[in-house]
Amino acid sequence: MNVAVRYYTKGGNTRRLAEAVAGAVGVEALPISEPVSEPVDLLFLGNSYYAFSIDPEVRAFVAQLDPAKVGKIVNFGSAAMLNSTYKKVKAEADKVGIPMDEREFHCKGEFKGLHKGRPNDQDLADAAAWARQIVG
Repeated sequence: MNVAVRYYTKGGNTRRLAEAVAGAVGVEALPISEPVSEPVDLLFLGNSYYAFSIDPEVRAFVAQLDPAKVGKIVNFGSAAMLNSTYKKVKAEADKVGIPMDEREFHCKGEFKGLHKGRPNDQDLADAAAWARQIVG
């Protein structure tokens, strides 16, 4: 199975999760500024809420994905206040015809003193275990 990990982060929380996910599945975590150039069965996509939505850069990244190269998107992320970005990412993926895996990972993320230290070591271990389970 070919797997890629891409992420978008402003504060570093999602990058840390992406590195845990990537390490668990044996690939490198790359920012969304790096295109998916090789065909992948699964694209783990890390993101978060910014001003109650996904960042415009995440929307643009998904919009440029080639459905002939990406079999399925698997969503993960962290946020201080809101939970899942699944519906927001799925709306963008639907526009380009790429299916979303229903399984996702989300944990609290530190922001301006809220949830200090998150994602923590347990969050990172949970993200890695979740990723290993998905790739089988």
